[in-house]
Amino acid sequence: MTFCEYRPGLEGIPATQSSISFVDGQRGILEYRGIGIEELALNSTFLETSYLLIWGNLPSKEELAEFEHEIRYHRRLKYRIRDMMKCFPESGHPMDALQACAAALGLFYSRRALDDPDYIRNAVVRLLAKIPTMVAAFQLMRKGNDPVQPRDDLDYAANFLYMLNEQEPDPLAAHIFDICLTLHAEHTINASTFSAMVTASTLTDPYGVIASAVGTLAGPLHGGANEEVIFMLEEIGSIDKVEAYLDKCMQNKSKIMGFGHRVYKVKDPRATILQELAEQLFEKFGGDEYYEIAVALEKAVEERLGQKGIYPNVDFYSGLVYRKLGIPTDLFTPVFAIARTAGWLAHWKEQLAENRIFRPTQIYTGSRNAPYVPIEKRQSAQDQELLGLVSG
Repeated sequence: MTFCEYRPGLEGIPATQSSISFVDGQRGILEYRGIGIEELALNSTFLETSYLLIWGNLPSKEELAEFEHEIRYHRRLKYRIRDMMKCFPESGHPMDALQACAAALGLFYSRRALDDPDYIRNAVVRLLAKIPTMVAAFQLMRKGNDPVQPRDDLDYAANFLYMLNEQEPDPLAAHIFDICLTLHAEHTINASTFSAMVTASTLTDPYGVIASAVGTLAGPLHGGANEEVIFMLEEIGSIDKVEAYLDKCMQNKSKIMGFGHRVYKVKDPRATILQELAEQLFEKFGGDEYYEIAVALEKAVEERLGQKGIYPNVDFYSGLVYRKLGIPTDLFTPVFAIARTAGWLAHWKEQLAENRIFRPTQIYTGSRNAPYVPIEKRQSAQDQELLGLVSG
């Protein structure tokens, strides 16, 4: 056996073969099943895009209608899951609540018939339908309120916004939110998708697969970055402080949230679309005090770091859009999870088709042939440290 060069984070090492999505980071291209993200954002809907990702083709009118109907009537939660959520601490992060609830679904649908197309479709429908309900329910329940029941007459995006505050959203707001979901639905083998694939390769149930992906997405270096962007803009406070903030970041070599990407070396195409969506919202519903700061920061970063390939990624403008839609900051990442569930399920289904359990190797860096020291002869780490200081 020959061993490849060790690369931290497996950077650049192919982990699978996939036909789900394609990225060209040098030219700023993102495609789902060969269709450009710009075209899907303009013409498709999130559920149609989900169907495309999971089943590999755009649905016919009848297929899409049936898919939408199934999801519409599976949005409600088991009362025991709602009871479980009532026991969660109010201070808990919604991503932790979502991970627990996604895993709990597996208790109610424990049959693992991974070779049964009906089982796979039912799992897809349940997860796409119930994840938004879980997010909205926790948002209200942590405030001591009963969750708002889904409305069967509202489409996917409008229903989620309705469940947050029991107010039917403006059609433009619902449409823009649906586009946001489409933009976040899939992005090749990122950390959470890889987590989902590794879990799927053990042939566990799909609810455990999604729960593992949610846990991975929660980290600030992945999905949690969109929350951090808002905190960063709040810290900057005004346009005249942008340069000073950037100076501090560069001096301390600290990360500028919402900038840079492991793949894109130009502006993320999703960031471009999200910026346009933000401007549409501001034109109709009024501006956002942080938008001008964001634009000024983008310009400053491009001037000083653009030659290093550091440009806005998908997280930079998404938070501003969600904020204008009335979505609380700590729900930004759960909203990301609502969308990315489509991509995770697509990779789950693809993994099952030619499954082989993931079992990477390692480069061992520890000691060898070490003796076992009886407990009465051992020294604590603190004693060893003190002995080293004295002898030194």
